[in-house]
Amino acid sequence: MKAVFLDFATLGPGLDISAMQDLMPSVEIFDNTDNSDIADRVRGAEIVMANKSRFSADLLRENTRLGLIALVATGTDNVDLETARELGIAVCNIRDYCTESVAEHVFGSLLNLTHNLDRYNASVREGAWQKSNDFCLISFPIRELSSMTLGIVGYGALGKGVAKVARAFGMKVIVSARPGTNTVDKDRVSFEQLLRQSDVISLHCPLNDTTAGLFAETEFRSMKSDAILINTARGGLIDSNALVAALRNGEIAAAAIDVLAQEPPVDGDPLIDYDAPNLLITPHIAWATDIARQAALDQMVGNVAAFQKGEKQNRVV
Repeated sequence: MKAVFLDFATLGPGLDISAMQDLMPSVEIFDNTDNSDIADRVRGAEIVMANKSRFSADLLRENTRLGLIALVATGTDNVDLETARELGIAVCNIRDYCTESVAEHVFGSLLNLTHNLDRYNASVREGAWQKSNDFCLISFPIRELSSMTLGIVGYGALGKGVAKVARAFGMKVIVSARPGTNTVDKDRVSFEQLLRQSDVISLHCPLNDTTAGLFAETEFRSMKSDAILINTARGGLIDSNALVAALRNGEIAAAAIDVLAQEPPVDGDPLIDYDAPNLLITPHIAWATDIARQAALDQMVGNVAAFQKGEKQNRVV
């Protein structure tokens, strides 16, 4: 059974691949595959593993032996699922493999911003503490999480994991109704309420027609002027130009952004051009602790093993 992994390097270094090789002894592993090379590399394959490689309708139709696309990611927008379903090609994703990693990243970013850690570190390096008349140097505000309300948009495994940590810090947690709906109850508030009430908003929802551009000029104007926005979900949820304007004009206090609409941002992005201490940008690493990356690979291998046994595991098609 021919098997190929198209973009293994997206998982980062140092992973144990022995289970994958035991299951598929002849697997071909490519670090990266340009879109123009995908057709050649999957030709004749029955199992294709990938993270971000794209599978168009034409590509699927041309590969009549293809039985499984095993994604080492939760998102499936890089696969034409309708065509896969039509052709009987199974598609599997992975789930709930990086909750702790993402939650830790959210609060690492939040503590950095609320306690101004980068700015204090810079002050010490520049000699400001050494010149202080007091034992401590309090040049920038330090906000306590226990006094803050965290609003969560997207309450799946990741959102729930972040909420758990927030409550441990003593934060009040509110959860938005699903974007595009007005369903509110004792467990959820409207999206508009969440914007008005939250001191911190953390995004964990998928990117789709309803959520694309979810945060733009109107939303930023509705938020508290001292609010912080954290996005570890998808870059397309936020209008980058609108966020830059909101940060520059003081409509919100700060943001921590781990994802951009284009990754890597080879064509640039307004957020990268904005250079101020109230914006923290990281290169899509919220999910990427060593443990989480290994868990992602192991779960994908488990999906392939289930497929070979005729079982359905994490199937989206």
